[in-house]
Amino acid sequence: MASVAYDEELAQRIREMLAAERGVTEKKMFGGLAFLVGGNMAVAASGQGGLLVRADPADSAKLTKAGAFPMEMRGRTMDGWLRVDADRVRTTPQLAKWVDVGTTYARSLPAKKK
Repeated sequence: MASVAYDEELAQRIREMLAAERGVTEKKMFGGLAFLVGGNMAVAASGQGGLLVRADPADSAKLTKAGAFPMEMRGRTMDGWLRVDADRVRTTPQLAKWVDVGTTYARSLPAKKK
């Protein structure tokens, strides 16, 4: 049996938080399970553990001081893409903060056409 690439319990907690949000879809990407709002990624249960959060690039520096760190892809730092360690999303308020950051930014972007 193949192992799960992401934390299913974390994904379920995110799913429950976003249950009332309109236009939410789920998609496997970045080795995890992403939650998209209007077709734009908001947050993901990362395949590397913890959370991947899409944020306004202008807020990245402030958010790294709040416990996130920049996502790296192929050795390059990605502005507006943040990783949050699993130990920083253990409680509901901790997770809700980051889910809010991601969904707020995703909602601010133009919806993607299907």
